[in-house]
Amino acid sequence: MNTPLILANSIKTVTESSGLTPIDIGIIVLYALGTITLGWYYGRTQKTTSEYFTGSGNMNPVLIGVSLFATLLSTITYLSLPGEVIGKGPGYLANYLGLPIVYIVVAYVLLPVYMKHKVTSAYELLEVKLGLGVRLLGASMFLVLRLFWMSLLLFLTAKALTLMLGLDPQYIPIVVAVTGVVAITYTSLGGLRAVVITDLMQTILLFGGALLVIGTVSWQMGGFGWFPTEWDPNWDTQPIFSFDPSTRITFIGSLLSMSLWYIATSGGDQVSVQRFMSTTDVKAARRSFAVQLCVSVTVGVTLAFVGFSLLGYFQAFPGALPAEMDLKKTADDIFPHMISYHLPVGISGLVVSAMFAAAMSSIDSGVNSITAVVLTDFLDRFDRAPQSDKSHMMFARCLAIAIGLIVVFFSSFMGAIEGNITTVTAKTTNLLTTPIFCLFVFALFIPFSKPLGVWIGSVCGVTTAILIAFSGEIFGFLDPIEKTIAPVSFQWIAPSTMFVTLIIGSLVSYIETQLDRADKTNH
Repeated sequence: MNTPLILANSIKTVTESSGLTPIDIGIIVLYALGTITLGWYYGRTQKTTSEYFTGSGNMNPVLIGVSLFATLLSTITYLSLPGEVIGKGPGYLANYLGLPIVYIVVAYVLLPVYMKHKVTSAYELLEVKLGLGVRLLGASMFLVLRLFWMSLLLFLTAKALTLMLGLDPQYIPIVVAVTGVVAITYTSLGGLRAVVITDLMQTILLFGGALLVIGTVSWQMGGFGWFPTEWDPNWDTQPIFSFDPSTRITFIGSLLSMSLWYIATSGGDQVSVQRFMSTTDVKAARRSFAVQLCVSVTVGVTLAFVGFSLLGYFQAFPGALPAEMDLKKTADDIFPHMISYHLPVGISGLVVSAMFAAAMSSIDSGVNSITAVVLTDFLDRFDRAPQSDKSHMMFARCLAIAIGLIVVFFSSFMGAIEGNITTVTAKTTNLLTTPIFCLFVFALFIPFSKPLGVWIGSVCGVTTAILIAFSGEIFGFLDPIEKTIAPVSFQWIAPSTMFVTLIIGSLVSYIETQLDRADKTNH
């Protein structure tokens, strides 16, 4: 007799007008005020931008590893993984099998080279070999990437929170503004130290929130009967490999795509490189990266179990879902709905705080890193920023606020992109990840690379990424009604982009090198 009806006195039901009680909302408000207080506490003693952006280069590697995870997870992953497992299947989890190779490449190929240079902005490394133009190209691509990424996650967080609060979608801009203001406030006050400490708190909340959902479902169902023992009819076909490029997810495709994403993000994204630079040496940076990957696997698998548990729960009790929700078509909304309407009072507040935390952990890191890049690569590089330490700090904080406000504005345009959370993320925020990393490959590992070749390779690579990401919109969806099946799956964006960028860039650079040699010989 383990049914939700027996627990009706202790579990909130879907018939309530709003899923969150005043107690839940109070927990969320206390959490937000706590993060702002923490930002003020760490910001009051900071005197230089080195402290503000890199924690003076001596931060704890375990904390940095957790911060790396929290930054790259975000609300996007927190919502998308359960929704992906519910509506599409568990094939996406194949990417975790590639992490040992990712660790070897990043820890023993990239980090020894990167950690020779103690820089505030990763893109300073590009100028030494390839000139100012390529440095500004990398910095500009990063700014576009992170602005879109933060705008998307703010929109998705606000969309989920309005669902849980029982609000009309017209209130999404207000929720966006509140979330953005809290994150911008403590980030602009406290710098990287505040970001890293709050990331630790947010990771604990994220993991704890997922465990609370699994525990609640198991309690209501009288055990672990929700765990699938065979391929569920609700899932797509997800083969090991397919020669059909439109197949949305394959085992090999997911493994390759996400492995390249991890490597590219670790080696080309200011958010990651900035954290490596905040550690003392290569050994500490490796330890940070190992912590990041371990936490990523632990939380990622736990979120997949959240998806399994929710699928089993709502299949067992289909009446617990409102009529407008469907386990296939609205899978991304199932997790927020469960949090708001089917968890005990207080636990809902904690899990919503975890989602709130996931959004802020990404916004704070993004704002801090973008501020570092704008200040270092554009203003300081051309002597356009104040020179005294005090004025420099104040300028950095004001810049962080301005960048945060831009993100809040851009988030209002993110609802126009087709697809579930996983697809939308790949089609927007991941477009530039691989091309940015390729700039570092050219600068640090291809000795004959030339600026012209790098520029041409980058343009071709970005064009390839756009053509694949929006192949449905450009060439027509194979499923014109649902608009879910594109001619080329998003999982091929990273591999194809890296191949095109490096091959064309290297070929043009090699031709230019040979022409230069021939010209010198003739003279």
